[in-house]
This record gives sequence, structure tokens and C-alpha cells, in this order.
Amino acid sequence: MQVSPRVLKTIKQIEITTRRMLNGSLVGDSRSALKGSGFEFDQIREYQQGDDVRFIDWRATARADKFLVKQYIEERNRTVLIAVDCSASSFYGSSELSRYERMAQVASVLALAADYGKDQTALMLFTDEVELFIPAGKGQSHVRVLIEALFTHSPRSRKTRLSAVFKRAAQLKRADTILIIISDFIDEGYDREIAVLAHRYDVVAIQCCEACEKVFPSCGFVTMCDSETGQEVCFDARRGQRAALNAFLCERDDKMQRLFRKLHIDSLQLSSDEEFWYTLITFFRRRMSY
Repeated sequence: MQVSPRVLKTIKQIEITTRRMLNGSLVGDSRSALKGSGFEFDQIREYQQGDDVRFIDWRATARADKFLVKQYIEERNRTVLIAVDCSASSFYGSSELSRYERMAQVASVLALAADYGKDQTALMLFTDEVELFIPAGKGQSHVRVLIEALFTHSPRSRKTRLSAVFKRAAQLKRADTILIIISDFIDEGYDREIAVLAHRYDVVAIQCCEACEKVFPSCGFVTMCDSETGQEVCFDARRGQRAALNAFLCERDDKMQRLFRKLHIDSLQLSSDEEFWYTLITFFRRRMSY
């Protein structure tokens, strides 16, 4: 699909803003301390069961009267798999941008950050199935292909089924993979599948939500339409029903957060009424060391 001038302008703005922020935040050190052989000496530490005996420092062992081994810094290239929800509910928006446009921007920033950190990046766009999968690659041209796909893909389905998508992602079986899921997570029945993902990958959940999905405003009688099924319902958003709805929204959010904590999944909530750039970079700067 040919990329429109408007999309090209948006992509360029994202690239400029992201690279400026990355240069200023010191993100991008591509080395991580791993056990085993490597390129640069890191430290001497006490021997642990399973360590390679070839790295025992015999002189230091003799002085300390206990086994000590050398640990090195090893170059590591990870795969960052970015999975983005493009179901019909993603195209709702109470601000200038739809939820999906915001999620596409977030995914673009993450792809650029991964490339900056010399990691491979893959992309998965999903609804109730995986609609597009771009295998992992490196370099600016590869990242540009990913970003263009984010802004030009036309979903085939309107529905969401996170369990099916998570099951497909688990089948990839890529070692040393960070899986970043960007969605509103408005679905049920995916607990088992996301638990399997959390066991196999380093999973990060980014929930993009609207302010009214956390606290519904008082606005009288409103007609609401389910964007995925087309079902309409008339709702009294004044007192009793509104209180019940807000209690439901709060419980749904608490349940999701409890699940993430139980599975040790790092999560971040981004609201439509706030700028996400600084929050996103700060979050990943805190949890990642490239």
C-alpha cells in the first residue's frame, strides 16, 4: 500500500522526536552482564554451582581460600516483538487521535528505541487473529517498514480475541525475546495463554485507555454502541447505573493489574488525555539496560 503524505509526515515527526529524546536520555547501551565468556572483563565473584570451571581465577582463589571466577560483559542482541491490537475498539477516541493512532505512535517509538539499542525488532498486528507478522530485523530501513505497516494496515476483522493471539505468539519460541503487548486489554479468558507467554518471554503490557473507560462521566441518557459487534444500548449515566458501571470498570482494571503482578509482567497505562513520550521513555529506561 502506498504511504500517504500525511502518514509520511507523521512518521518523520515521530522519528525526530524519538531520536531527540533517546539521545538525551542515554538509552542505548547495548551491553548486558551475562554469565560466561565475553568480550570485556566485568568482575571476580564467588564460584556458584554450574559455573564453567575454565573461568576460575586460581590466583585469586589461592589468596581468598575459596573458589572465585571471572565474569565478563557479553554482547547481546535481543529480539523485541511488538504486538499491537488493531481491532475495532482500538479506533475509538475521545481526543484528537484515535486509540489506534496513539498505539501506533507508541509502537513506533519502541521500534526506534530498539533499533537505537541495536536489538532486532518484529511486529505483530492482531484482532481475533494475527493479521500481519513482520519477522525480526535490524536497521533503519527495517524499522521504517514496521512503522509504515502500523499506519497503513487495514484490519480484516473487527473483533478481539487475546487468547488466540497469545497462543500464536507463544509458538514463535524465540529465546531472549521481549514481547511488548499494546492493547486496551478489554477481553476475557486469556489468563492461561498470557501465563504461558510470561513463562517463555519477558512480557511488557502497555494498556492504552480512554479517560471515560476508568471513570464514566455524568452525562445523562446516552446511547452506546459496541464497535466490535454493533450492538446498541441506552444508558442512564446519572446516578445508580453510572455508579454500578464505574464499580465494574474499577474491578476490571484491578483484576487485570492483579494478573500482571501475579505473572511478574511489567505494565504501563497510557491515557488519551496525557502526552505519552516522556512517560514511555522513562518507563523503559527504568526497566531496561540495553
